Amino acid sequence: MTTQHVIHWTEDGRSHSAHWRSESGAPPPGRVEIADDRTAADTAYRLVCEGTALLWRGDYQGARQLLTAVSRRVDRGPRRARGRRAPADSPAEAFHRHRQAQFRRARLLGMLLVPLDADFRVPLRRAPDVREACAEAYGPADAPSVTSLRELLGLIGAHEWRRKGVEVPALGGDRVHPHYGVFSPVRGEYVDLVADAPLPPGGTAFDIGTGTGVLAAVLARRGIARVVATDQDPRALVCARENVARLGLSERVDVVRADLFPPGRAPLIVCNPPWVPARPSSPVEYAVYDPGSRMLRGFLDGLAAHLTPGGEGWLILSDLAEHLGLRSRAELLAAIGSAGLTVVSRLDTRPTHPRATAPDDPLHPARTAEVTSLWRLTTA
Repeated sequence: MTTQHVIHWTEDGRSHSAHWRSESGAPPPGRVEIADDRTAADTAYRLVCEGTALLWRGDYQGARQLLTAVSRRVDRGPRRARGRRAPADSPAEAFHRHRQAQFRRARLLGMLLVPLDADFRVPLRRAPDVREACAEAYGPADAPSVTSLRELLGLIGAHEWRRKGVEVPALGGDRVHPHYGVFSPVRGEYVDLVADAPLPPGGTAFDIGTGTGVLAAVLARRGIARVVATDQDPRALVCARENVARLGLSERVDVVRADLFPPGRAPLIVCNPPWVPARPSSPVEYAVYDPGSRMLRGFLDGLAAHLTPGGEGWLILSDLAEHLGLRSRAELLAAIGSAGLTVVSRLDTRPTHPRATAPDDPLHPARTAEVTSLWRLTTA
């Protein structure tokens, strides 16, 4: 959620301050200079590399152009480092380098700042109306504030995803509308696995970590009479409830707040945990990165106690972490066995998202080998 501190700067010889908004939890920058349409990209890049943030006072579209120009310089990297770094010794090292580059990029590009009025208007020439997008992410407007342009663009993009929705073929082409900070079901292969796997007998299912509620909706559309969908993120709970209502499934899907399992047992329990055991850097990354495999292990360790006799747990998991050297197949199987579970069968599919075939992706070798699986588990 938004971290609100106070940012301070000097402008026209006077001291100013405002609320600082950062969804990633980044602290307010300690040094701030005023920038406008006269600020050159090379100057801006040098300043942000030195740790100085730039509070924009020029044309809004000029700020976007400057951000693009600075991003090109960030992606090229410092001149002294170009071509000097040795190739990674392992997929794990390549992954950690990639994450470091992502962190650095986010930090530097987050140093171009824009003001927000107390009602979330952007007081810059040619600025779009972002009030609704900001309210969806930040809540009710309260006071003037400052945020990064990069974050603001993310809010605008998320608002468009929420407004238009994401078409889900497994729901007959109906759309799911993700909220800001809730992972969008754009990787449809895991949804298709849940839509195609043979259902065990019984009329109840649990969907653990429901997010947008897409898997709960698929299960209900497949004929499950009652689905209990859990999450502990307030945004996900609101998002799932809205999607369930929009799809006309409120009488069959209960969305409840819980850390993993709700009370009771069910003949089918489904979980699509984050796939990569690493530290997330933003709210939406919590759907991808799971430090220490906390959610994966929590699901496996608690599954047997929540299944009815003969019931199944469906674990939907990509093996990308295995190809990156972050978790082995042997470790996964050992975790399944130590939880008192056995594998009934496994359904596999290959991802079709753009990164799976992008040769310029630093993780291309791992992504080309990636398989997403639905593991059908039962008590041993």
